[in-house]
Amino acid sequence: MENEEKAFVLQYIQPGLLGLMDGSVSTLAPLFAVAFATKSSHVTLLVGLSAAVGAAISMGFAEALSDTGIHTGRGYPIRRGFVTGIMTLMGGILHAIPFLLPDISNAIYLACTVVALELIIIAYIRNHYFKMNFLISVTQVVVGGLLVIVAGVLIGSG
Repeated sequence: MENEEKAFVLQYIQPGLLGLMDGSVSTLAPLFAVAFATKSSHVTLLVGLSAAVGAAISMGFAEALSDTGIHTGRGYPIRRGFVTGIMTLMGGILHAIPFLLPDISNAIYLACTVVALELIIIAYIRNHYFKMNFLISVTQVVVGGLLVIVAGVLIGSG
């Protein structure tokens, strides 16, 4: 890998993937817990949006403060934090948007479809930039996503 391409992967792709993975997965449990506990699309949307924003801020700061980038070649910490934060927001907000639908059942089905697409995109990025086997990557991210969804459903149904 050329130095320029390696720098691009380290400074943009890796922090972006980190954020997308965190936003896509970490916000699932609260989203589905609230959907099943309240049966309210509006309340679920509010929790989904707040979880996405909170995760974005948290992940952005965590990445920006993780290292200076000097020794690792990962580039400017503020830029990495911004990339991570934006991608965390995107990952978390995309599956919250279906809860704009007033019917909770339709919103849940649409949110599950969006999550599936997010996980496939994550697997593609891992395959394309990090040469991970696509099927193994899909399996890994789907298993992780399903575990979090099941946790949210169980907590929300209890």
